[in-house]
Amino acid sequence: MRGRLTRKRALVVSALGALGALGLAAAAPEAQAYVSRDGSLEIHGFMENVTYARRNIGLSKFRNTMQIEVDNNFGEKGPFSSLSFHTILRGTYDGVYDLNKSDYGKNAGGPILLESTGQNTFVPHGGGIPLPSPVGFNIANNPNDGLEVLGSRFHPAGGGVTFGVPVRPCDVDPRGCIAGYMDATRADLRFPEFNSRADFIREAYFDLVVPLDNGHELNFRVGKQQVVWGRTDLFRVLDVINPVDFSRNNIYDELEDIRIPMWILTAEYRLGGTGVFDDLNFQLVWNWDKFRPDNLGQGGTPNAILDAGSFFRGMKNCWDNGCTVSNFANGTIATNFPAGVLGIRQAQMRSWSLKNTQIGGRIEGVFKSVGFSLNYMNYISQLPSLHGGSAGPAAINPFALLTGPDCITAPDCPFPADFGAAPRPYLIAFDITFPRINLFGGSMDFYVDPIKTVFRLEAAYTTGEEFANSLRPELFSKSDVIRYVIGIDRNTFIPFLNRRRAFLLSAQLFGQHILQHERAPSAGSALGIPGFTELGIPDFKANWIATFLIKGWWLSDRLSPQLLYARDFRARANVISPSVDWLISDSWRLVVAGIMKWGRGANQKWDDCRSCNPFPPFTATPLHGNPMQPGSVGLAGFEPLGRFRAGPIGMADKQDEIQVTIRYRF
Repeated sequence: MRGRLTRKRALVVSALGALGALGLAAAAPEAQAYVSRDGSLEIHGFMENVTYARRNIGLSKFRNTMQIEVDNNFGEKGPFSSLSFHTILRGTYDGVYDLNKSDYGKNAGGPILLESTGQNTFVPHGGGIPLPSPVGFNIANNPNDGLEVLGSRFHPAGGGVTFGVPVRPCDVDPRGCIAGYMDATRADLRFPEFNSRADFIREAYFDLVVPLDNGHELNFRVGKQQVVWGRTDLFRVLDVINPVDFSRNNIYDELEDIRIPMWILTAEYRLGGTGVFDDLNFQLVWNWDKFRPDNLGQGGTPNAILDAGSFFRGMKNCWDNGCTVSNFANGTIATNFPAGVLGIRQAQMRSWSLKNTQIGGRIEGVFKSVGFSLNYMNYISQLPSLHGGSAGPAAINPFALLTGPDCITAPDCPFPADFGAAPRPYLIAFDITFPRINLFGGSMDFYVDPIKTVFRLEAAYTTGEEFANSLRPELFSKSDVIRYVIGIDRNTFIPFLNRRRAFLLSAQLFGQHILQHERAPSAGSALGIPGFTELGIPDFKANWIATFLIKGWWLSDRLSPQLLYARDFRARANVISPSVDWLISDSWRLVVAGIMKWGRGANQKWDDCRSCNPFPPFTATPLHGNPMQPGSVGLAGFEPLGRFRAGPIGMADKQDEIQVTIRYRF
């Protein structure tokens, strides 16, 4: 009943907001930007409310934003032919953590039950069979409250690995919060720009132009900024300089709104038309800001891409406090693990130093009406990598009371005080790291007049990326990756819809190829036993996502409906988003949209390392030919690695929404 009331309230809030906007638009005078008398100073901005109502949840976003943009052109100053300063200040309050606190605020979560198929039952958090560890699982430090079962909003347990995820903000419940990475408090979630990184200063940079005697120019831009590489929408192939805040609306917001500006210096040498080139420029980019990763959301937030934030928070809680893991012992029985055995120990966040800055360059120009670029960037991955197993943290041996660590063949060895803490091959105990990556790429766009179509091409080759890999004792491996996007744009008349205005048709195909992909049959999959999969990298070796957009205009271009469709081919996941954008007046804008998803969703299984035998012989299965040999035999579930196969569309399968945006520009 609580969820039903919440959904109704969310829809009512959305409808009232839209009606209120119409009334205000009709009554309020038109606002105008401030422009100084000499035109050198301009101030403008907007106020915006975004209200989302999600299926089976209710209110999932009630974001209120104030943004002010200031442009100050100082004109010619000293050696500069042009000197200007640009600032964007943005403040946000997301009221969902107050209005729907039972799902996303201080009252979120509750007691949970975890599957134990071997006992044909469900057991409460803390109710699994205990391992013979002297540390034990202290339920007082990790109570059965404020929890959700990992993945429960997307799929049933299905005989796989799940555990409790704390879902309340970190000042209410600190369990599972990863210091410096995923540790947002209520204030951080409600007011995301007001933090230690001063994100309310969205942009603040100087543009300086130095003319040269040969007619060329040196352009410098220094300050907090977005540096945009690439020619395509949605997909980040070359556009890797700024991290992205996926917690705002997963992958569906405009990149301009979700890129996280950084303190960067760009220097550009502009030659203009020269030789065979119609235009030619050289650009150097130095990102000297302290490293920060993408914001993936965290356990308990409405948007957490791939639901990775929930997995990370649950695993951190397991490491710090111990936890109950469903279907673990013998692959079927819920098991209590003590602290310091499995989970995530820490995120190794890079501190500021010169070696942790990032640098790259680009050559950009036009050759015979073909725009092109050649790009190189040496940067730190904004996505996390999990180093586990033999490369992970030192974990205790929960079977130490039976054998003593490192004494598997001598059961009478003395029991030491450290309980045998050591990194162990194939053990699902991790540190989060962010590897350094080299990117080589390029792009081009050109217009084909006979078919009245623009083509956009973008490609990148990267080295140093890391992927989860259950074939390796460290549970990850490196691979080179090729990514590309092919985009096609065409304006086309559709007479039966609108005889006077052309529609925009836009299609894109994004491809990814993992070149050192590893995959092999497991002992279980080779025998064809149900519930077993292959081993290796869960991401598909090759995958493609396609998008198609059709957009039209009516009422002197003030009314613009559009339809966006996307499909992840290997995950067999789909999303469709119809929307209507109405420019009510020069100041008022209303956007109403829906997002609907279908397909296989999050129901993708992969080896979950329950059968990895990290503590031989006690964790061996009958399929292990040698009970002393660690390594997986392929027992699989939806969690945790199935999320990489489902992708960002599939892992949001149950998150259909109605979205209303009201903006007042001044």
